[in-house]
Amino acid sequence: MTLTSHPAAPTSLPIGSDADLAWVRHQVRRLAGELGFGLVQQTKLVTAASELARNTLIHGGGGQAEITPLADGPTRGLRLAFADTGPGIHDLDLAMTDGYTTGNGLGLGLSGAKRLMDEFAVDTRPGEGTVVTVTAWVTGTGTGTPDARRVFR
Repeated sequence: MTLTSHPAAPTSLPIGSDADLAWVRHQVRRLAGELGFGLVQQTKLVTAASELARNTLIHGGGGQAEITPLADGPTRGLRLAFADTGPGIHDLDLAMTDGYTTGNGLGLGLSGAKRLMDEFAVDTRPGEGTVVTVTAWVTGTGTGTPDARRVFR
């Protein structure tokens, strides 16, 4: 399920510094544009990537981002996975609550990323780390898919 003009394997990027966060945002925007995402969708993707990459750095102690171009027939998309080996999320339901934060932010990182993407999944185990995977699909309107592709685990 890959595009012929893009590699089948994900592009893996380290997340260990603020400079890495900027590089992740740049690569997400570049690929989103190449895949045909509209400006609104590109902004949503970059915003979600920025939030999740920052969480990976701050709360997970660093890790990596994997960026994967997708194709399902004529439908194109972009999957982003953010992985760390940090402390994990001890109470995922609480962490997904708007306004809840363990840092100095607004507490909208995870819940905000979920709202911005078409698909959203979290795999976390206390003491073993966290992987947050989000996917967005290109639509003709550039505003996100109106269908039932939203996933939360």
